[in-house]
Amino acid sequence: MTPQAPGSRNPGIQSTQGPGAQSSGSRALVMARIRRALADVPRAETPDAVPVERTYHRVHGDRTPSETVDLLAEHLADYRAIVHRTDAPALPALIARLLADRGATSVALPPGLPDSWLSAVPDAVRRVPDTAGLTPHDLDAVSSVVTACAVAIAETGTVVLDAAPDQGRRRITLVPDHHICVIRVPDQVVDSVPEGLERLDPARPLTWISGPSATSDIELDRVEGVHGPRTLEVILTGPPAGPETAGQS
Repeated sequence: MTPQAPGSRNPGIQSTQGPGAQSSGSRALVMARIRRALADVPRAETPDAVPVERTYHRVHGDRTPSETVDLLAEHLADYRAIVHRTDAPALPALIARLLADRGATSVALPPGLPDSWLSAVPDAVRRVPDTAGLTPHDLDAVSSVVTACAVAIAETGTVVLDAAPDQGRRRITLVPDHHICVIRVPDQVVDSVPEGLERLDPARPLTWISGPSATSDIELDRVEGVHGPRTLEVILTGPPAGPETAGQS
C-alpha cells in the first residue's frame, strides 16, 4: 500500500478527479438534497397551491409622510446624489438653474414630461426628444437628461424608473452624464421595498437607482459614471410652500 502523502486526504482519488468531475459531484449532492426535501410534496402541487405566511415587517419603524421624505433625502445624499427641495411653482426655475450650473447645451426629454418643467430653460439649450431613432452615440453627445420617476424608496434611498412616458426609455438615463430626476412628494415616496414593489408592474422595464453610477476595483478605488450618469441630482417637489421654503436646495 502506498503511504499517504502529508497534507493529502486521499491522493489516489485526487489524482483521478479533475475540476469537471468535482463540479459534477457537487451538483449531484445538491440535487439529492433537494429531492429529499421535496419527498413528501405531491407531484401535482404547484407553488400557488400552498399559502405562504409572510410575517416579516413591511416597514421598519413608524414615520410620518414628512419623516419618510426626510429619510429618503438622507439616504440619497449618503449615496452621493445631490438632493434639492422645492415646490411646484419654483420647479421650472430650479431645473433651469441646475442645467445652467452644469453648462448644459442640450437636454434629453421623455415624451410625457410636463412642458412646464422646462419652461424656464433658455431656447439656446437644445431639446432632444426621446425617439426610436435616438442612438447611444447621439445620447453620448447630450449634456443632461430630465425625467420623473415611478416610485422612491426611503429606507434604501432608491429611485425606480419604469419607462413611463414621463421617464422615457432606459437608455436616456444611462448614457448622458447628468441626470435630473424629479420626485413628487409625498405621493411618490414609500417607506420600504415591499411597499415600492406593490406600486410597480413587473412586466415593465424597471431601473433601480441608488445614487450615481459607480464601481470599485480590488483596491477599492471608486470610479463614477461607468454604467450610468456620473452626476445624479434629485428634486423633491411638493405642493406650493411658504416663501421661506420655496426654491430651497
